[in-house]
Amino acid sequence: MTHLYDLLISPFVEFAFMRRALAGCLALALGSGPVGLFLVMRRMSLMGDAMSHAVLPGAAVGFMVAGLSLPAMSLGGFVAGVLVALLAGLATRFTTVKEDASFAAFYLLSLAVGVLLVSRNGSNVDLIHILFGSVLAVDDAALLLVSGVASFSLVVLAIIYRPLVLESLDPVFLRAVGGKGGIWHLAFLMLVVLNLVAGFQALGTLMAVGLMMLPAITARLWVPSIGRMLAFSVGLAFVCGIGGLLLSYHFELPSGPAIILLAGLFYLLSLFVAPLGGALPRYIRARHFES
Repeated sequence: MTHLYDLLISPFVEFAFMRRALAGCLALALGSGPVGLFLVMRRMSLMGDAMSHAVLPGAAVGFMVAGLSLPAMSLGGFVAGVLVALLAGLATRFTTVKEDASFAAFYLLSLAVGVLLVSRNGSNVDLIHILFGSVLAVDDAALLLVSGVASFSLVVLAIIYRPLVLESLDPVFLRAVGGKGGIWHLAFLMLVVLNLVAGFQALGTLMAVGLMMLPAITARLWVPSIGRMLAFSVGLAFVCGIGGLLLSYHFELPSGPAIILLAGLFYLLSLFVAPLGGALPRYIRARHFES
């Protein structure tokens, strides 16, 4: 019993930075989990990855102006993410380029510009901090930002839940009944950018999207309804956050990659054993129907 306490509870009791990291993981799970699920439902999973890279040049400009300043980097990242979303939308509207291809093009351009800016105006340590972050280094200001974004995201999602679900599942019907699908789409993209900006403070721009997408993708393999998928994705994201922090503490691993790797392992396991979409249950059901 004592050994179990030392493994699972003692790090959070003894160290304030572990408690802040735990609170940050809870806030990230509450904000990113539902947003990630709607990205999956809308078949925009790779666009989430694109948007996570799109915040990099804005964060780099904030870093150039004010150093490792949380407000400056957050504001810059948000402006850059919104700008990329708007430019990709305009390119899709006025050219023959599809939305996913447009996002991919602009995210690659943003990533190159961001890395170039940080490399020319900072050190390799600064670049690694922005790209990969460290949830164990989350301070009170970052924790307030992440918690505020999570609270705002939950309130907005509660307000726009019905039209957003309808726009995700049947956008043609929403347009037919006079629903303003474009408004909900834009509002949702703003939430995506906000959560990625909050996430990169803890996990870095390259890892922030992982906690948003992997639990949401895994949830679709386990539960059938949207409500249950929302709860499952939030719960799994938080469990992976706790597990990743403990792995990082006990084995001296980088915290962000440890969290995302754990979420990835849950996904790989789910591919085989998940009751709805796993390979093994599908095989057993197919054999049952054949017999």
